[in-house]
Amino acid sequence: MNKSSLWSLRLGFSNEQSAAIENMGLEKFLAQSFSTPVDNSIPSFLEESPKSIKELKGMRKNLKESDPEAAKKLLNQEIKVSVTMKSWWLEKMSGEQFPLREKMTCFWHNHYVSTFQKVKVNHWVFQHNQLLRKNAFGNFRELTKEVIKTNAMVRYLDNVDNRSNKINENLSRELLELFTLGIGNYTEADIQNGAKALAGLGIGEDNAMYRPVFENNETITYLGQNGKFKADDLVDIIFKQKNVPYFLTRKILQWFIYDNPPKELVTYYGDYFRQVDFEIKPLLTKIFTEEYAKDNAGSKIKNPLEYSLHLIAELNIKLPNYQVLSFFLKEQGMDLFNQPNVKGWEGGKAWLTSQIYLQRNNVSDLFCNGKTINRRILKGDAEANNAMVQNIPIQLDWKGKTNKEIIKNLTDRLLFEVDDNTQKDFETILKYDFNPDEANANQAVLRLFNAITKTPEFQLI
Repeated sequence: MNKSSLWSLRLGFSNEQSAAIENMGLEKFLAQSFSTPVDNSIPSFLEESPKSIKELKGMRKNLKESDPEAAKKLLNQEIKVSVTMKSWWLEKMSGEQFPLREKMTCFWHNHYVSTFQKVKVNHWVFQHNQLLRKNAFGNFRELTKEVIKTNAMVRYLDNVDNRSNKINENLSRELLELFTLGIGNYTEADIQNGAKALAGLGIGEDNAMYRPVFENNETITYLGQNGKFKADDLVDIIFKQKNVPYFLTRKILQWFIYDNPPKELVTYYGDYFRQVDFEIKPLLTKIFTEEYAKDNAGSKIKNPLEYSLHLIAELNIKLPNYQVLSFFLKEQGMDLFNQPNVKGWEGGKAWLTSQIYLQRNNVSDLFCNGKTINRRILKGDAEANNAMVQNIPIQLDWKGKTNKEIIKNLTDRLLFEVDDNTQKDFETILKYDFNPDEANANQAVLRLFNAITKTPEFQLI
């Protein structure tokens, strides 16, 4: 596989940045990626959604006072806003010139899970997402402090119910288990005492805030330290523990390069992560530049985002809207803003079950035939037909005069290597007497491309 194509996929969602990586070199490409600006404006689709506690209370009052149909309408309106937010993010991912910030935002989105299904306030979910975007290349310790004080997180992990006289341990537990240290590196007493320190941290106007009436101000022992601690103190204590850098470094390697990263790599990069005081930018720079030099193609299964946006970019598809793509991701098990549980998407082999593979093949068939994704077809509705599917223009860019040249051009940018049997299969599709000047030449190459997308190799990066 062309190395620039491979790393375009790894640092984004398609092959679109391969020329920039090749022309600029990886380090300059990374510098450009790190310097991308963040749009701090609130999207128009959130205009009618409650943004303050006062507005939220007003909405809840309307729900209680409305008849069932009117209440249902109000709830459905917020669900529609959530669907629109998914489309907004997908469009953002696919349209960025340097998409690494969005890919890293998605990494954090699956690390600090907080779903709309549980939070139910779109503005808080958006604030959470923006925080991850703004700090995508920042400091892991400081980001952790900010995240656990978002309204979305205290709602999602039930810290709104954590009070001095009735302790809820959910946020305290996940802070240790899923955000920083991992199982086996703390005790149940640490969870219980951490929950006491977090008691009273609840909903605020822009961020979560402590409410004195619900706080617990006992002296506690937390990971061997004694004192009267609050949220920031807990995080500072956690980040003095030896296992913190390895926990996150493993997840970063899994997200970008290896489904099963070697232990020695996790240790090597984790040691460096501690040296740079948990700064993400230098860690990513070191990982990407050093792993770029290695022959490690095919070490990770594409997630549904990488698969679908890669396909769309290769065929130069301009989607009429991204809602149907968000539905496809949901069917593939990668529902944005709604992970299946607090652990997030599992990744790895979970991205290539027989059902997911079949759905991917169906979508490739639709796109290669100039059709949009259709919900009923994806659901396997026997009554669905082509008349229900919208036509879209597609344009596959290919080079070469002979069948072997064209196969080489496509497989170099889409696969890792082609064995003799696969080469023969491709030459059966695009025959030796292929004429690129014939009227049906594009259709013939599209058939080849469609066959390539169905190989096991195309599912990997």
